[in-house]
Amino acid sequence: MSEETILQFGGGRFLRAFTDLFVQQANEAGQEIGQVVVLQSTDSGYAEKLNAQQGRFHVAVRGIDRGERVDTIQEVTCVQRALIIQRQWEEIVALACSPHLRFVISNTTEAGLTLAADDARDARPPASFPARLLTLLRARFEAGLRGVAIIPCELRERNADLLLSLVLSQAKAWQEREALLRWLQEECVWINTLVDRIVTDRPPNYTLFPEDLLLAVAEPYALWALENKPLPGPFPDLPPILRVPNVEPYFLRKVRILNGAHTALLSQAMPRGYQTVQEALADSEVLTWLKRLLFEEIVPTLEGRVEDPKTFAEQVLERFANPFLHHRLTDIAKNHRQKVQVRLLPTYEEYKARFGKTPPLLEQAIAFHPEGAFS
Repeated sequence: MSEETILQFGGGRFLRAFTDLFVQQANEAGQEIGQVVVLQSTDSGYAEKLNAQQGRFHVAVRGIDRGERVDTIQEVTCVQRALIIQRQWEEIVALACSPHLRFVISNTTEAGLTLAADDARDARPPASFPARLLTLLRARFEAGLRGVAIIPCELRERNADLLLSLVLSQAKAWQEREALLRWLQEECVWINTLVDRIVTDRPPNYTLFPEDLLLAVAEPYALWALENKPLPGPFPDLPPILRVPNVEPYFLRKVRILNGAHTALLSQAMPRGYQTVQEALADSEVLTWLKRLLFEEIVPTLEGRVEDPKTFAEQVLERFANPFLHHRLTDIAKNHRQKVQVRLLPTYEEYKARFGKTPPLLEQAIAFHPEGAFS
């Protein structure tokens, strides 16, 4: 199937090695998912690179899976084109009105699920992601087309519910028609999700496909938990993709343990001058600190709420130690303040409420600001 069925906000390496790779694998399995159009909103240059490479790039999957070494590479060809939001907005609006469009997928980071106070209804484009999404869905509604499924990948609890609430708030601020508000809630499908896979850039010693400027490296582990709701068309049906009644337990376990540990690790690793997660965990003092944080402060707040948090934390440490990944601490440090709000502060508050005392390691991690790490 060559129709453009997926509108994807974001062309960073995570989506390339996660959603785009899954679409590619499903298409190759005969599931006829369709093609992806990537929308770029930053000055990262991803769109230019994607178009220069005709939407083609490689994903290397490297690590240890069930005791066996995995080192494979796959070409992804399901990205039809990439558009730059600030320059090609009218083309994007036209694409939103395509009868072939079925899904809108996004990864705008935790910072993306917010509104801009001064967003104008006639802005081309609006400033915030929810306002941009509203503008595109309004154009689709006014064209008399059916709704689409909105599948956010941002690491926020009940991310689709949050995104819908922001879209509706913006719609009310713009005094949109009640008919549009009903269409957004009744004709579009808003699917809460949880994504889990560590993805990094090409490591310095990786020499395959040197001409591919978009090659990404992923660990073998992958999980995409989606709220089980009816979808408007074929969606990848692969082992890493779970359709579940409730994604909250998956969210709590992954974001509080894996992402929380990543963000907290910065407080110990960056002041010591380490550049990657793997370098930091080779330091026995840093590793001991991280284990104490996980098993003394984070895991106890999740006992009885999610499935086997202790075992998951042990697996996370194994995943962090993957020798094939080159996971830069500066990447983890991006949007640090917003990540602390989601990944660490809730655990900190829940620990105090549950045990009646302050968790000292979490307190130390929350107080750290990576901007001053090397000063």
